[in-house]
Amino acid sequence: MGIRILKAGMLTTVQDLGRNGYQSQGFPVSGVMDHRSFMIANLLVDNPENEAVLEFTLIGPTLEFTADTIIAITGGDFQPQLNGKPAPMYTAIYIHKGDTLKFGSARTGSRGYISFSSYLQIPVVMGSRCTNMKASIGGFKGRKLQDGDYIGFRIKRRYLPFFLSRKLELDEFDQEEATLRVVMGPQDKKFTKEGIATFLNSEYTVTSEFDRMGCRLEGPYIASKDGSDIISDGICMGSIQVPSHGKPIILLSDRQTTGGYAKIATVATVDIPKLVQRKTDHKIRFKAITVQEAQDLYLKEIKELNKMRKQIHRPCKEVLECRQTARRVRRLFEA
Repeated sequence: MGIRILKAGMLTTVQDLGRNGYQSQGFPVSGVMDHRSFMIANLLVDNPENEAVLEFTLIGPTLEFTADTIIAITGGDFQPQLNGKPAPMYTAIYIHKGDTLKFGSARTGSRGYISFSSYLQIPVVMGSRCTNMKASIGGFKGRKLQDGDYIGFRIKRRYLPFFLSRKLELDEFDQEEATLRVVMGPQDKKFTKEGIATFLNSEYTVTSEFDRMGCRLEGPYIASKDGSDIISDGICMGSIQVPSHGKPIILLSDRQTTGGYAKIATVATVDIPKLVQRKTDHKIRFKAITVQEAQDLYLKEIKELNKMRKQIHRPCKEVLECRQTARRVRRLFEA
């Protein structure tokens, strides 16, 4: 009872929100790159918000199901096909034993997610089921998935209330330019006024050096006052380091826990999905906001997710129409 990996794709791993609380021992948080797509995937199948999913990059996997279950696909458009026919995204899909789900390359975005109502049979390691490939812990044997791997399900769960209502608007990631809102600091004072202006007013290009650890950007030189080396300190998701070459590097899920380069700014949490769904040669700009504005944006996103939850927990238009028709027929018979 589970899934068989017929083709693993370029980089497919088991991920959740990450392994929190162990950075002081040198363990990266890891976890999903696009937290918004992850949360929506679990929401669509009524999973706990931190239930593990499959995350895949640029080229998706091909899966064979050995039991009935319900899934949801979110993130970039990898042109999913169920038994050779197009499969809907951002929708709960009933899967039968023997079905095959195939993904191609990303038409839009660069990362996709699959949630499972039956929960993946993945052990909890240090409070998380996420994969840390550098330390070879968590997820499926501490590594990316390979052809022929098999992951079981933890439970039998083949029914969800309001099933026909479990669909949401498709998130599109096809724009080639994104503006990332950032909170300046903590070491922005290491840079000259001209360097700060360059950072905030220039266009940067996503390079091919873009993985789960970070994204290196190409663009104008960001001038520092006396070099950008600092005594190593902690790094959070979205920290933007500027090494001596003066080009920004945005650190992501598998980032190191500390670093010795000045961090000019930090990407607001709500805008990280915009970044991680970029591709090579896409353009990035930065816009400074305050901590309060970043927090307000985060609260707004939580409200939006709660609104989605309410939307899928009510009868859909088709069901309401059926109920109205049934009432009309009942009244006719009673008359």
